[in-house]
Amino acid sequence: MKLYYAPGACSMAPHIVIREANVAFDLVKADIRAKKLEDGSSYLAINPKGAVPALQLEDGTVLTENAAILQYVGDLAPESGLFPRLGDFRRYRVLEWLNYVATELHKGFGPLWNPSSPDDVKEATRGLIGKKFDYVQERLGDGPYLLGDTFTLPDAYLFVVLNWTRIHAIDLSRWPGLTAYQQRVAQRPRVAETLGAEGVG
Repeated sequence: MKLYYAPGACSMAPHIVIREANVAFDLVKADIRAKKLEDGSSYLAINPKGAVPALQLEDGTVLTENAAILQYVGDLAPESGLFPRLGDFRRYRVLEWLNYVATELHKGFGPLWNPSSPDDVKEATRGLIGKKFDYVQERLGDGPYLLGDTFTLPDAYLFVVLNWTRIHAIDLSRWPGLTAYQQRVAQRPRVAETLGAEGVG
C-alpha cells in the first residue's frame, strides 16, 4: 500500500503508526499547495479533497481522513497494541482520544494556519489551544502515554499536533508534562525513523 503525505503535516500520524505496526508500505510525497506529486501528476486523481493523508491499498482503493486511516492500520496489526481488539473497552478510550485530538486540537489550529487570520484571532486561538493543553496534561498525568503504559493511535496524532507549537509561537514549556511526553514519543525508534524519512526534526 501507499501512504501519501506532506512533511510534518497531520499525515505524519499514520506514517508513525504504519511503522509502529511493522506493515509494508511505500511513502509518496504530495505537494498539497500545488496538488501535485513528485512525478508531476495530479494528486487530485488520488484524493479529490486535495488533503493528506491518503492511503492507497493494493487493489487501488483509496482511504482518506486521519482517524479512518489510523483505525484501519491499527486493525491490520492487533498484536501491536496500537488499537485494542473489539470487546476490549480500551478500544473506545482510544477512539475517545482520537476524536478529541482530531476535533479539538487539530482543527483548533485552523486559524493559525490561515495567513489571512488577524493577529487578534490568532492570539485568541492560542489561548483556546492552551486551555485544551491544560486538559490533556491533566489527563495524561505521569503517562507515559495517553492510555498508560501502551502507545496507541492517538499518541501518534497528539505528538504531531504538539510539534506544530514551534511553528505557531506556542511555548510548550508552559506544559512540562506535555513537553516530557513529546520528548518521550520522539525517542521511540519508529517515530525517529518517521521524522528522518520526512526530513523534519
